[in-house]
Amino acid sequence: MAALLQNHIAAITGAGSGIGRAIAAGFAREGAQVVALDINDKAASETAAEIRAAGGKAQSFALDVTDHTACRTIAAQVRDDVGAISILVNNAGINRRNAFVADADTVVKDWQDITAINLDGVFNVTHAFIAQLRANKGRVINIASIQAFVHVRTPSSVAYTTSKHGVLGFTRALATELGKDGVRVNAIGPGFIETPLNAQVRATNPELVKTFLDHTPLGRAGKPEDLVGPALFLASDLSAYVTGAIVMADGGYRAI
Repeated sequence: MAALLQNHIAAITGAGSGIGRAIAAGFAREGAQVVALDINDKAASETAAEIRAAGGKAQSFALDVTDHTACRTIAAQVRDDVGAISILVNNAGINRRNAFVADADTVVKDWQDITAINLDGVFNVTHAFIAQLRANKGRVINIASIQAFVHVRTPSSVAYTTSKHGVLGFTRALATELGKDGVRVNAIGPGFIETPLNAQVRATNPELVKTFLDHTPLGRAGKPEDLVGPALFLASDLSAYVTGAIVMADGGYRAI
């Protein structure tokens, strides 16, 4: 049986750790040539090296998704050095949990930083690679969140919630526009996933973790590897008639 992603080139942002690294490894196992993108050049290089050590194909590039010009430069470099991509995973993201009524300078910086990466970054990278994706009837997978629907039971994340609502809106709008080109655009909505991004919160705020888990029917936090299956589904021909959708990977959080 052929690998699900044989002959595909997949670019993944935030591939240096957590969900991005897990998806990169999963795609490589299914035959994709991986392009690992991350603002942390060393982390991206490590992801690519791990894939190659396991017998896969991968290259890495440093990329700040908030820099539109840099995104266009890297897209051209990937096209010339690796080949035109057919899969894009917009995974890069951050979160901070300062209250909206906290120090004004802090609130403004949180809003600017979070929206610049979580929302503008999705636009910048997708726009930079759009010609390649259209040429290859490609697939775009955006990493949204349960907070694309609800503010969950954790206060002090207004900017993050807003950014993830925006990602879902972007997904649906782009799916509608690009369907005629054969490009499919979908999203994944993770619940509480144990990643380096939330390691400090998990270590210092057990009540917050309990709040999530008490509302999760599966009764556990997710692992980055729990996102690999949904990502493979959306990247492969298994989802050939799926676009403008969000696949939830939240342990059943939204079911309650």
